[in-house]
Amino acid sequence: MEKYSSYQQKVNELPEYLRKNVELYIDFLLEKQKPKKRTKLKQTWAGSLKQFNNEYSSVELQKLALKWRN
Repeated sequence: MEKYSSYQQKVNELPEYLRKNVELYIDFLLEKQKPKKRTKLKQTWAGSLKQFNNEYSSVELQKLALKWRN
């Protein structure tokens, strides 16, 4: 508990606007440590390149996709 009172004392010495920043930062840290809710992977894009099936091989499509991203 000694550490707690030390932290509290230091925070109390800060001006009000900085105390608010400390509180916001503590909330941020607490939120950050919570485990993230996992969602199931959606593959809605699957099959969207079917139109290029006869024109390109899968390797060629991968190369084109890289080019399109840049």
